[in-house]
Amino acid sequence: MNPSNKKSNSISEKKGGFNAQAFLDSAGVERKIKEFKGGEVVYSQGDAAKSVMYLREGGVKLSVVNEVGKEAVVAIVGPGDFFGEGCLAGQSVRMGTATAIAPCTVLVIDKSEMFKVLHEQHALSDRFISFMLARNIRIEEDLIDQLFNSTEKRLARTLLLLAHYGQESKPHGVLPNVSQETLAEMIGTTRSRVNIFMNKFRKLGFIRYNGGIEINTSLLSVVLHE
Repeated sequence: MNPSNKKSNSISEKKGGFNAQAFLDSAGVERKIKEFKGGEVVYSQGDAAKSVMYLREGGVKLSVVNEVGKEAVVAIVGPGDFFGEGCLAGQSVRMGTATAIAPCTVLVIDKSEMFKVLHEQHALSDRFISFMLARNIRIEEDLIDQLFNSTEKRLARTLLLLAHYGQESKPHGVLPNVSQETLAEMIGTTRSRVNIFMNKFRKLGFIRYNGGIEINTSLLSVVLHE
């Protein structure tokens, strides 16, 4: 068997996604594992963009600060997601800040190594392309949501997305440790408005506080309601 084929097969062993452990075990791969505590910055806006990140465990908040210091949360990424991939498209510096919202384990892949494995290993290439297409679709949906939906609908949709509603390959139902301030930044409103709707959702049985926020799929009715 061709060694390169053997490596490619090992990386596709994990059904439905990129097998990070197989990638780590591959001979000759330049890689680094980093651990981050909740609240710790993974990288900052303006840092040199030299690597792609793969989140193995935990949650990471991606945010951008404008010239007057106002912060906007762009996305929350979870286990199995890539981030910092802008360096592959020619970005020389980080366009935003990545912050751990829970203890995280991150696989850091050098930009040149990422180009190499995307070219040589079809399993990883397919996984990465699927991820990027899904992210582009999510960005379009977020924009439509922001333009046309009420604050209540935007919050309900965001909670369902954070709980991985409809993503069978990921555990779902319980949110990562996301504060109401972060939720407010994600949907473009105030913390007080988020608090009002979270209390409403709790009273209606859509969410439950139990050491975290448990999401009932019945919350989807808020998104679908005209």
